Amino acid sequence: MAGKWESAHQVLRVICTGWTLDLRDGIRIVCDYPDVFPDELPGMPPDRDIEFLIELLHGTAPIAMRQYRMAPIEHEEVKKNIDELLAKGYIRPSSSPWAFPDTDVKRMCVDYRALNKVTIKNKYPLPRIDDLFDQLQGACVFSKIDLRSGYHQLKIRPSDIPKTAFTTKYGLYEYTVMSFGLTNAPAYFMQPMNSVFMDYLDKFVVVFIDDILIYSKTEALVLQRLREHQLYAKFSKCEFWIDEVRFLGHVVSKGGIAVDPSKVSTVTNWKVPEIPKEVRGFLGLAGYYRRFIENFSRIAKPMTSLLEKDAEFRGQMHSKLLLMTPVLTLPDQQKKFIVYCDASRDGLGCVLMQEGKVIAYASRQLRKHELNYPTHDLELAAVEHALKIWRHYLYGQRCEIYTDHKSLKYIFTQNELNMRQRRWLELIKDYDMEIHYDPGKANVVADALSRKSYANMAPHFREDERGTLWYKNRICVPNVDSIEKLILSEAHDTAYSIHPGSTKMYYDLKERFWWYGMKRAVAEYVAICDTCRRVKANIETSRFITAVEEWKWEEITMDFIVGLPRTQKGYNSIWVVVDRLTKVAHFIPVNTTYSGAKLAELYISRIVCLHGVPKRIISDRGSQFTSRFWEQLHNSLDTKLRFSTAYHPQTDG
Repeated sequence: MAGKWESAHQVLRVICTGWTLDLRDGIRIVCDYPDVFPDELPGMPPDRDIEFLIELLHGTAPIAMRQYRMAPIEHEEVKKNIDELLAKGYIRPSSSPWAFPDTDVKRMCVDYRALNKVTIKNKYPLPRIDDLFDQLQGACVFSKIDLRSGYHQLKIRPSDIPKTAFTTKYGLYEYTVMSFGLTNAPAYFMQPMNSVFMDYLDKFVVVFIDDILIYSKTEALVLQRLREHQLYAKFSKCEFWIDEVRFLGHVVSKGGIAVDPSKVSTVTNWKVPEIPKEVRGFLGLAGYYRRFIENFSRIAKPMTSLLEKDAEFRGQMHSKLLLMTPVLTLPDQQKKFIVYCDASRDGLGCVLMQEGKVIAYASRQLRKHELNYPTHDLELAAVEHALKIWRHYLYGQRCEIYTDHKSLKYIFTQNELNMRQRRWLELIKDYDMEIHYDPGKANVVADALSRKSYANMAPHFREDERGTLWYKNRICVPNVDSIEKLILSEAHDTAYSIHPGSTKMYYDLKERFWWYGMKRAVAEYVAICDTCRRVKANIETSRFITAVEEWKWEEITMDFIVGLPRTQKGYNSIWVVVDRLTKVAHFIPVNTTYSGAKLAELYISRIVCLHGVPKRIISDRGSQFTSRFWEQLHNSLDTKLRFSTAYHPQTDG
């Protein structure tokens, strides 16, 4: 299957490349500068006036981390990427004391979180976006140029190259060019870009990191400057001589600057509410910003009337009216960005704000594979979604992320990460951000956005002739605490229910009832049940696991079973000897009056003769095992005696 996919991918790449070449040949200015638009970067970048530096906090010692485990197919991808980067000279074999693990096999990204933590932040300013747009007044023709792998077009200072070392299955390597994931990369890349286009800034060129916007018919000057400094662009991401262009999240045209319509499509495309709960969800979203919307009460009145008793739903929708007023504001790069994120089993939602004013909304439904994500990963996916779509705002800026999932606060210090979390952290660590826990009203917008897809459940509801509301084949329980508590009590506390656990109780109720948040309600009810807490055992796995030998009969345990009826041969006990590795046991009949010498004779004839002399014996502190004779015997056999913990027989097997 993988081979077929790779073949299809190669065919598609050939077709797209051919189409791009045909398109490129039709643009004269591009034909005049073919060396500026190569299919791949030609090799190592030239020496520039600015090199990428990694300056560390005083007293920082080299950091070495182990590589993450990968699947065999991922190792193959890593090997291919290493060979490609080695051929271009972007990496080289290393003997550095530094080492960081690779996280993303597709892009060859390294987990530099530990390095970024001890790196002195570069204070070189990124341009204010609102200042950039102020230059565009009166412009009517635009061209946009995006550099190809811009970071790889800047060398690292030789003394700092060892600090970028990363570990793989195939050895230790280090970057000679600027790598993705380094905290100061945006600031350092901005310096040569400003230097190259200094003569053109504020005249007909806008530069933001690796994005170049030209607002006149002077593309040749810009391309000539790129050629002179050996900077290369990616043709498939460039646009020429257009009267409207999307740049840094805005639509730029001769009419002025407008917000990208996709930013408010989340609200304008909201499905028509069909039940009061959906109306409350939408009004909760819009009402949170009522102080920024002129005549909000008048605009929202037709929808609030739907919440009245016996109101008739006519499919009215006023989201477009709510957004006709200037709700969204342009961002100010000098102010801190605030992002509110939330996730549910039906969608992700986030809101970008500054000083309480909305800049953009965003939400999307979950994809099929995301339905299996745990809650922690869904909440992290909402953060990742916000950072991706608002990268042009947040990249290189100080921002705060607010979520109602408390554990996300500790994601940067979490030791064990799965592959999905590592991939998302590779994106997140490029941002100067903090994650805060906020379960309150401030998150109401993101919460509403993430749950708006509940409207899609409407076709599954039906009402029978007696007025009972059903969800599929389950009775819908009204949102009344007394009714929910009665159902929970009947399912848990009665003599017929025998106090089931939360999982069993939930699946039993799920066959007959439905209400929003039922699973959580069941878990909370069982958790506070006094009978369950007093009677049910608290089963906890022991934290301390005794090491097991690598070969059989190297370590054995022994104990006596006493108090048995006397046999005809005079035995009244059983001496049990167990191999700790294989669990093979010998049961030797004995008498409690046997001396140490007699037990030693049985031990030699029944154990040593069959399995050899063990390295260790674990037993309790019975008089047979603590006698001087027994100790001297095993000293001569070079066997170490170990004793179990008092009143804890599990330690001797």
